[in-house]
Amino acid sequence: MALQQERTYTVKDIYGLPDGERAELIDGRIYMMAPPSRMHQRISHVLEWTIENYIRDKGGACEVYSAPFAVFLSGDDANYVEPDISVICDRDKLDDKGCNGAPDWIIEIISPSTQQMDYGIKLFKYRTAGVREYWTVNPMTQIVNVYDFEKGENTGQYRFDDSIPVSIYGDLHIKITDLV
Repeated sequence: MALQQERTYTVKDIYGLPDGERAELIDGRIYMMAPPSRMHQRISHVLEWTIENYIRDKGGACEVYSAPFAVFLSGDDANYVEPDISVICDRDKLDDKGCNGAPDWIIEIISPSTQQMDYGIKLFKYRTAGVREYWTVNPMTQIVNVYDFEKGENTGQYRFDDSIPVSIYGDLHIKITDLV
């Protein structure tokens, strides 16, 4: 849910929120974040664990972070997001505050209150910012939308019991029903 737009907000406003309140900032507009459900957290945890183990087993250089993790998406003061899972392969983008620029792969786990953001606003922002791959994982419908922005806008739609290919890693497939 977006705050009523009285002015253009900045990252400074995000850091000025009271303790315990979380929000994202897109094009100067603040969107408050509700606490995630147990299933949301479970899916996030097992996906992060699966991806992290794959990268370690392959000796990869990418790093995996789960929310809350700051992504300063566009290199400006008007865009700050906390994707559920971020995979960053260029370590020069990382500092103590988070990721400066587009992660290579972002996963958002859909909640009833985030559908409009995750399927619309964030899809557009992530594509234009240079994210290579974007997944929307919907526990309510058990559908995963995969967007491989390097090859095309919408690469595929999968069920939780499908073996879902990861575009940035040609040999990684994830079957969510095997994990949760």
